[in-house]
Order: sequence, then structure tokens, then C-alpha cells
Amino acid sequence: MTVTQPQSAPVAPNKLAFEFVQFLAQELSSGKVELPSFPDVAIKVRKVLADDNVNLDMVLRVVGSEPALAARLLQIANSAAMSNGTPVHDLRKAVQRMGLTMVRSASIAFAMAQMKKAPDLKGLEDTMTALWQRCTAVAAMAHVVARRMTKVNPDTALLAGLLHGVGELYILTRAHRHPELFADRPAYDAIVRDWHVSVAQALLENWEIAEDIVRAVSEFEDLDRRHTGPADLSDVLTVARLMVSYQEYPESIELNMQGVSARHRMSMDSSSYGALILESKDQIKELQQALGA
Repeated sequence: MTVTQPQSAPVAPNKLAFEFVQFLAQELSSGKVELPSFPDVAIKVRKVLADDNVNLDMVLRVVGSEPALAARLLQIANSAAMSNGTPVHDLRKAVQRMGLTMVRSASIAFAMAQMKKAPDLKGLEDTMTALWQRCTAVAAMAHVVARRMTKVNPDTALLAGLLHGVGELYILTRAHRHPELFADRPAYDAIVRDWHVSVAQALLENWEIAEDIVRAVSEFEDLDRRHTGPADLSDVLTVARLMVSYQEYPESIELNMQGVSARHRMSMDSSSYGALILESKDQIKELQQALGA
């Protein structure tokens, strides 16, 4: 696998940062990138869903082997975002209602939330919680933006939102082994800024995540991205990330969206932002809770 490295990587000029970046580059080049302490059940779900011949019974055997994951699927299936007003009480109906993309999302969400409990990541709980809360907020917002403002599949948008911070998560778990570097916030933040996209690409390709999701995670920070045609998944992720960043200050959203090409493709304006946040507040909160935030 070819690893796309940053065109310029201005990290802090110290030996620890340089050595850590070398370590990251070597690990990415190996093509065997995996999150540490990732629960086995999530890996099994990922593998079974990668099979083109997968059927419902195969999926049920895997997700049903982990009661906590099965309970999470039922919770999501009965959330406002998924429910049609009729509750479901068995796993088969929950999976049928959700669809395989949402099952994949829920399994990854479950696994990433469980990582906080891993003994070898002790001490990172607060940082991981903050990152996970942001990922679930962006995922829920992306689901709403896709459904209301575009023709992008909302479930795919939710998965892209969940995964947009996976590069940061990977770097965090690796930097934990280098406490001196982790304590140097300017150096650490520079590494995250310059490397999280390359890390995310390698990790998601290793997970066999759909190409459009990998592309969206790689592109969403490019606020000037140009393309022809209607809004796509990258646009949805861009807008969702910005709206989450500024939703506590709705009066500033319009200003911060100026010049963002993605919002123009959705024909969004100040009234659109306010209505979207107000009308979706409860649904986003419930979806975040269902995802484990």
C-alpha cells in the first residue's frame, strides 16, 4: 500500500517528535495498521461484513456473541433516527431495520468506546472520551445533514462521521507510549495536524472501508474543495464538522461558513443552520447516546 505523506510536515524541532514521526511512517508503510485494544467482536463484524456473500444469519451469529453489542444495536434500532414508532425487541428485527451499514457503524462505535477501558491505555480516558464525544456528535450531525440537505445515504454519512477522528485516535494511543512527547502539546498537536489524514487512510483501507468514506475522511478539512455536481459525502462531513464546532454559538455559524464551498452546494444559509440545529437537537442527542457517547 502506498502511504500518502504530508507535503510538508512542520513538527517541533526536537528529537522525540522526529523519532515518533519516523515510527509512524514505518508503521504505516507496513500496511498492517490496527488500533490497539480493539475488541475482537468488532474485528469479526468487520470481516463478516466484508464478505460479499454475507447473509443475515451470519451477521446475527457474530453480533449476538457479544451481549453488550447486541443491546447497543437494539438501542439504536429503537432510537428516533431509526424507529418508525414501532419498537423492536429482538436482534434479527433490529438488524433488518438498521441495515448492514448501520450495523458496521454501531460495531465500530462500540469498539471505540470500549477502548477507553483497556488497561494498556490507562490515563487516556478523559482525552479519549472528549475525542469520542466529538466523533459521535459529528456522526449524528452528518446523518441529519445528509438526510435533510442532500441525496447522500445518511447511514454512510454517520459512519464517515464516526471515523473522521480515527487518525487522531491512533496517534493518541501510540503517543501514550512516549509521555515526554505527549506532554509537549505544541509538538504533539503538530504531529496530529500533519499526520492524522495519512494515518486514517491507512487504517480505513486496512479495514476495507468503502472508498467514498475513506475519501471523505481525507478531504473534509479542505474547505475550498471544488467539484462539479451535487453535494457529496465529503461535503456532508465538512459541514457536519463545522456545525458541531460552532453549534454552541449559532450566531457565529454564518460567519464561519463564509467561503466554505460545501455549504454552497447545499444552498445553506443562516436560517438553514438554525433550523437544522433546532429541529434536530433531540434526535442528535439520542443518536449520540445510542452510539455510546
